[in-house]
Amino acid sequence: MDMLHVRLVVPPDLAAATLRTLADDRYVFNLVVLPAAARHPAGDAVECDVLAGAANGLLRRLRALEVERRGSIVVEPVEMALSGPAAAAESGRLGPLAHAPVWEEVEARIRAEGTYLPSFYLYLTVAGIIGAVGIITNSQILIVAAMVVGPEYGAITSVALGLEHGNRRRVRQGLLALLIGFGSAVLATFLFALLVRGLGLQPTAFALGLRPVSDLIDTPNFYSVVVAVLAGVVGIVSLTQARTSALLGVFISVTTIPAAADVGVSCAFSSFTEARGALAQLLLNIVVLIVVGVLTLKGQHRIWRLIESRERSSHRA
Repeated sequence: MDMLHVRLVVPPDLAAATLRTLADDRYVFNLVVLPAAARHPAGDAVECDVLAGAANGLLRRLRALEVERRGSIVVEPVEMALSGPAAAAESGRLGPLAHAPVWEEVEARIRAEGTYLPSFYLYLTVAGIIGAVGIITNSQILIVAAMVVGPEYGAITSVALGLEHGNRRRVRQGLLALLIGFGSAVLATFLFALLVRGLGLQPTAFALGLRPVSDLIDTPNFYSVVVAVLAGVVGIVSLTQARTSALLGVFISVTTIPAAADVGVSCAFSSFTEARGALAQLLLNIVVLIVVGVLTLKGQHRIWRLIESRERSSHRA
């Protein structure tokens, strides 16, 4: 049984409406009210449990009352709940909504990934160098390793969320982080490849132009778009369903970090045609992931709203 624990601090003038909202919701259980017990902000301390599938509607109603603006709302997952009435409500009434994502939780997860600490740029730079080694040595394993290390997908989904909500500040921050991060990765791989070239450490095959890994990266085509679109859809769906295994698959299927590494390596070895191709691959993947991310977020919101409306109508009938 998927259940969430909700803690509220409710200002006195909102207490009656808030308690009525909670008491009238048949998916809310274990309602506890401690009048005037809360401090900073001051108000009534209210706790309850709600079935996860019904949390979206409840949170919307609480936010409409401005509880989160004037008071506080804290939502925590419940690891285990033993409740006959709650189990009966989940199995008999919620239907498909029992598996609905909690959008506040999903968006909080995406926003958390949109925090660009120094480690974000460090990971991108390190991933770029790993990718450069993979390109120079024609090692597909190292290319996959670079994809896993790279944290850029968090910034991409943050930009998509910002576009969906019309949050220009989030969009600007995400795009700037991507620009600086990938710029740092390209510069680091360029300097690394220059060092390799200066010391003559490049493998014979690479020096002779046998670069199968690089050829795959710097030649964007129809299949690049197909993979980016599918990865974008799976990435957003896996975030909404908290499927980390599927999200890992997204990391190792989209050519972003390898493309950035290929730009630096190709420039260092004066292969400017390949550098242009790798840059086109990088920009193509970022743009497609952002656009598909926005469309998938909007689509999922609409689908689950329709399911919620249908379930509500069926229970009324």
